[in-house]
Amino acid sequence: QVHLEESGGGVVQAGDSLRLSCTVAGRTASRYHLGWFRQTPGKEREFVSAIRWRGGHTFYADSVKGRFTISFDNAKSTLYLQMNSLKDEDTAVYFCAADPGGILSTIGTPDSYDYWGQGTQVTVSS
Repeated sequence: QVHLEESGGGVVQAGDSLRLSCTVAGRTASRYHLGWFRQTPGKEREFVSAIRWRGGHTFYADSVKGRFTISFDNAKSTLYLQMNSLKDEDTAVYFCAADPGGILSTIGTPDSYDYWGQGTQVTVSS
């Protein structure tokens, strides 16, 4: 059983930086993937980034490569998403999620994740 809760969202100007946090409560298996997804009204939830719990391998959507960095602090059981050079199109509700299966081929697929946080709003204005 895993409980996730996001925080750190807010309103920022284009070009600014923001760091999201996601506390992970409960046991996580070695093959777990921890990921970030985002969603805007009228659009489907889309993949942003993910990290493999064991090994620390990271994955990013093309739209955020070079700007966002995902990390996980084992001591604090906290997932982070450092977002730099934010753009208007980054505006969305951001969700963290956990996939106990840890299948690489589906790491960017929302349906592969069994546990979800409630989301935190990120608004970027120009």
